Amino acid sequence: MNLARPITIVKLRADGSETTRYPGELLADVAGWWLARAQWDHRRLDLDYLVFDPGDPFLEYFARDELVNVFAVHAASGHLKGWYCNVAHNWLDGDTLYWRDLYLDLIVYPDGRQLVLDEDELAASGLAERDPALHQRVVDALSWLQRAAEAHAYPFSDIAL
Repeated sequence: MNLARPITIVKLRADGSETTRYPGELLADVAGWWLARAQWDHRRLDLDYLVFDPGDPFLEYFARDELVNVFAVHAASGHLKGWYCNVAHNWLDGDTLYWRDLYLDLIVYPDGRQLVLDEDELAASGLAERDPALHQRVVDALSWLQRAAEAHAYPFSDIAL
């Protein structure tokens, strides 16, 4: 369903505290995903593995039933830089879309290469001991993202701005 309305997107740390909020536009609710558009409005950020430049548009896919979200990062010129994927719990509350980061991230490049981030963060969190079931869901979500990227499955198949 096409929604096309302004929203606020809020990223939370694993402990639930807020890390950032930014404006976006909720575009659609399609096949278990909320699709939003946002723009990088901060200074250039070079993460060594991906660079965000002012004006870069993002298509952001938030799964309703899986612990994942996927951000298709484009250059202002329109070319795809890659996908920044998070293992995260996502929910929509009125005009605010929240996502709670659950440690693991995956970078997927247009040529198919993948880079897993923050495994050390997950290990140090103590989640495996504190909540083994959630830990397994986090690990399974990363595997789901990796398989979906390899298969070019949605949302990795939908890169148009």
